[in-house]
Amino acid sequence: MSAEYFLALQSSGGSMGWLGFAPLIFIFAIFYFLLIMPQQRRQKKWQQMLSELKTGDKVVTSGGLRGTIISLKDDYLQLRVPPDNLRLEVSRASIVSVGTGEETASKSG
Repeated sequence: MSAEYFLALQSSGGSMGWLGFAPLIFIFAIFYFLLIMPQQRRQKKWQQMLSELKTGDKVVTSGGLRGTIISLKDDYLQLRVPPDNLRLEVSRASIVSVGTGEETASKSG
């Protein structure tokens, strides 16, 4: 076995090394486009929804409470919850969906 034979093995092995990483790069790209990117979009949309909250909006919390916002603070808000018009203070981050009073009235009517 000559030195040229070993050089030929080393040079072909180097290109095979890059081809070995190609499936890993492909798998990472698939994970990024199918899992990471949609999650980032959802997070950005949720943050925008929280920043646009205003008094009078009807909201649903992560615990399933439905109520109308009666006051907003920095990290929390106060809800009026039917049927007894209870005033509850909940974390702003616990809000999962928002609808204005007009939207919910048109859906039920």
